[in-house]
Amino acid sequence: MTGFGDIIGHEQIIEHFRSALKNHQVSHAYILNGENGSGKNMLAKAFAKALVCEAGYGDSCNMCRACHQFDSGNHPDVKWITHEKANSIGVDEVREQINNDIVIKPYSSKYKVYIIDEAEKMTVQAQNALLKTIEEPPEYAVILFLTNTLDVLLQTVRSRCIIMNLRSVDTKLIQQYLMQKYQLPDYQARVCAAYAQGNVGKAIMMATSEHFREMQDFLLRLLKRVDDMEVYEIVAAIHDMTTYKMDIRDLIDLMMVWYRDVLILKATEDINQLVYQDEHKYLQKKATSSYEGLNNIMEALEKAKVRLNANVNFDITMEMLLLTIKEN
Repeated sequence: MTGFGDIIGHEQIIEHFRSALKNHQVSHAYILNGENGSGKNMLAKAFAKALVCEAGYGDSCNMCRACHQFDSGNHPDVKWITHEKANSIGVDEVREQINNDIVIKPYSSKYKVYIIDEAEKMTVQAQNALLKTIEEPPEYAVILFLTNTLDVLLQTVRSRCIIMNLRSVDTKLIQQYLMQKYQLPDYQARVCAAYAQGNVGKAIMMATSEHFREMQDFLLRLLKRVDDMEVYEIVAAIHDMTTYKMDIRDLIDLMMVWYRDVLILKATEDINQLVYQDEHKYLQKKATSSYEGLNNIMEALEKAKVRLNANVNFDITMEMLLLTIKEN
């Protein structure tokens, strides 16, 4: 089941959707803009389900035939746009699945909903093909664009939609959700929530992935002894790190959580504020570094992310990072 009540955070967006439904002021087009894992799909599903629900009171009832059809993925008036090419949504796909279909009235609901996931993959031609549709849509049509890169959408498209920017979700909320939904112990939920930096999808992925737990264990072993490692050991560690090369940005984010803890412990000596509370003895040892040294490490972590985004050599980037950590 998918409903507004199942979503963590995004209260303002949910309230907007509920108000639009209750007051019969639903717009013809919305853009949900947020990073991957931020909740775009859940919001789109909850809104689409509420739009076709027979109860029509601002949320889905989860009891009517329409809600059951939606939950089974078989509601005839909710359509997810598909595309053959992995990195492109073409003009033919938009014309066939939206423009040619939207003139047909809903089969059983008041609304007919079209959801374009990864809308940033639409070609310019595909976006232009949609312009007339979103300028003069049938009164029953609602189009939802889901994107992580708003600027890629044409201004002419953006100006005809209501734009919803997804914000970070409070870390405490995510931690409580992980403990309740996935029965995670407090320590693990706290680490996952901190790593996610407000992104519920990231937190869930880490909480449910054995690979991520292995990655975290590897990282903790490395950070605990990097100060005392010889250069040849650092080179060997980088070789081992290639196992997590596809997740290296996540690995760096976890490093930042660790050194944030070191800074907090150095400044406050308050163990209760730490994410890695169970590692406080190791963190205390690291907290003997100077503020300047710790600041150098945090800057090096940021630079590593920039370099990796610019496709600088992986081994060189990680060697520079680990040597900076060792020196500081």
